[in-house]
Amino acid sequence: MRPDDDEPRSGPWRAVPLEELRAHLLAAAGPVTGRPVVLAVDGRSAGGKSTLARRLAQDRPGWCVVHTDDVAWWHSFFDWDDLLATGVLAPARRGEAVAYRPPAWDERGREGAVRVPAGTRVLVVEGVGSSRRALAPLVDAAAWVSTPFEEVLRREAARAAAGRSTPRLQRDWMAAELPFLAADRPWTRAAVLVDGTAGAAGDEVRVLTAPAPA
Repeated sequence: MRPDDDEPRSGPWRAVPLEELRAHLLAAAGPVTGRPVVLAVDGRSAGGKSTLARRLAQDRPGWCVVHTDDVAWWHSFFDWDDLLATGVLAPARRGEAVAYRPPAWDERGREGAVRVPAGTRVLVVEGVGSSRRALAPLVDAAAWVSTPFEEVLRREAARAAAGRSTPRLQRDWMAAELPFLAADRPWTRAAVLVDGTAGAAGDEVRVLTAPAPA
């Protein structure tokens, strides 16, 4: 299986401070009052999304990260947008504290909840499909983490070797991810593309910026 889409494959990348990326995303989101700014960090599996989301929110008071994998847990690879919208994004955008337990959490006895604390200023939603077309009305700005497919496969193989995944799960995932992304093309809605191969050292990222959404 290979991607069959028009995803941008490379730069020209520009190294910028992480704070500049934050500022660009917030500018693309536009003015928001009375609720958190909702930023999506999208990209392929094993592309570096969770690392970027963590770096964006790290040491930032009032920033919170939600992982779509938690919402989708034992539910569906990609048919979870209604759960995220009604359980997390809608109440967060009303300025409410969120402690959401997706149905599968109760069914399988998972403890805890997907939380967005009261007073959150910026909610970063991370995961494949976090900026999908169906969620666009609830997302203020998005970043697409661009990682060559060969590097994605290498990282997935490393996950399997470390026991954090299985070849069967990876095959099933890719069989769902490839057509989903090819149809939805979330990179076309991104305010910025981030190089997923640049690593997480230091306080810089490599970006290719797009015009801020109107």
